[in-house]
Amino acid sequence: MALATPTLRFTTITILLIASIFAFGNDNFMAYGQCEGDISGLISQCAMYVRKAGPKTPPSSQCCALAKKANIPCLCKYVTKDIEQYVSVEKAVYVAQYCGINFKHGSKCGTEDNPNNIMGYPRPFQIVKNVEKIMAGSTSKSYKLLDVLSGHVGAISCLALCGEFVLSASQGKDIIVWQQPDLRLFTKFGAGEGSVKALVTVGNKVFTAHQDSRIRVWKVSKRSENVFRLVDTLPTTKDYLGKCMKQSNYVQIRRHHKKLWIEHADSISCLAVENGLIYSGSWDKTLKVWRLSDLRCLESIKAHDDAINGLIAKNGVVYSASADGKIKVWGKESGKKNSSSGSSLHKLEGVLAGHKDVSMNAVIGPDHGNGDGDENERVYGGASDGYLMGWERGREGEWKLVVEVKAHQLSILCLSFMGDILCSGSADKSICLWKRDDHYNFKDGLRGGISKIGVIRGHDGPIKCLQVSPNCVGGGFLLYSGSLDKSLRVWWVSKDISDEDKH
Repeated sequence: MALATPTLRFTTITILLIASIFAFGNDNFMAYGQCEGDISGLISQCAMYVRKAGPKTPPSSQCCALAKKANIPCLCKYVTKDIEQYVSVEKAVYVAQYCGINFKHGSKCGTEDNPNNIMGYPRPFQIVKNVEKIMAGSTSKSYKLLDVLSGHVGAISCLALCGEFVLSASQGKDIIVWQQPDLRLFTKFGAGEGSVKALVTVGNKVFTAHQDSRIRVWKVSKRSENVFRLVDTLPTTKDYLGKCMKQSNYVQIRRHHKKLWIEHADSISCLAVENGLIYSGSWDKTLKVWRLSDLRCLESIKAHDDAINGLIAKNGVVYSASADGKIKVWGKESGKKNSSSGSSLHKLEGVLAGHKDVSMNAVIGPDHGNGDGDENERVYGGASDGYLMGWERGREGEWKLVVEVKAHQLSILCLSFMGDILCSGSADKSICLWKRDDHYNFKDGLRGGISKIGVIRGHDGPIKCLQVSPNCVGGGFLLYSGSLDKSLRVWWVSKDISDEDKH
């Protein structure tokens, strides 16, 4: 028997891939096991929007038309880890929502240990109605304030999405869970010696980073869905006891004071999750790598010369932003393993230098433009002097500065992406909206530039955090902004906003 060619093998995987993506969203599908539908049509029209590589982009009308008619839920049971190497479940949810496909909360398609396999993003009908009502009598079609949520005792420091919930944490040590679509306060939880600096969600778990240099792990209680129970603290007791007796596991953090290398010595400022790993960046200048399966610390990297302020992890690469004015790019070191854990070690792959003596506060990326497959990878950084900077990886693999614009009057504190729109939040109390300008530069093989397409104002304090929702609502998307004024604001932003809507 002849072996399958790579193209045939990829096509086979893609068939199962596309089938699995849209199965959960069809309420009128045929009996389980028949596995029928226009598979070839789905492959040709939708595959580009759900592959793991590349940016998250709105699907075409042809893709949506085929997705709505898909009657192939039985193929979900064939979704394996191999298939999940090619598909982004997050993109699948986004495509389904964009196309207006309804599905039951908790529907699954994927392996059990894939944290994204629960398709629990309900379409926010109430928000859609609110948007339509607001926009009916409005002359502007750029953005609108939908709601102002209050309830925190301190300034809001970080945001995260978890299925149908929006999580916000504050410097007052409390975490609030808001439920979509009505954005009501669902529950509160939190603990610790210091304020909450960062949070990420993985499946039914929430990881929170604190000023007391600890990471806490919360899980939804089996007895009550609105109770989040503290289940562990990193480093775990098991990890600590396994290393505390050996002197070589201690590192000098200051004169006459040592700590285990698995412990952070200062506030943990940021968290990121990728491929079964959680990364933590700290004011102690180190980047630590933890394994989600057993919460063990695998690696500690002396990453920067000053505090780490931001982290992003994507496609196996980690980007760290620091007060030393640099963004560093970290990749896996092929062939080199941790002697005790067997995991791959990380190595420095690039240094993106900002302005001298200026802190780099936020990092976002990589961005691949409008998704036509011809753009270079781009990473953005937000600096304390108000500059937005962007670097692209050229043909030779070298990073080059292609964006350098005075974006805000004061420090940029946060960045967030939605499709081809970049959002920047600042200490000047404003949110700027940007679009990539993909004019080709034949000299160096780069596409440069970025255009400001809007400015959102309304907060009474600095914008500390931004989070976009994958839901497509009324021809736009939802943007959540958290501020030092203790409020969480919900905005609707048009996906068709252009420089003609400049404020």
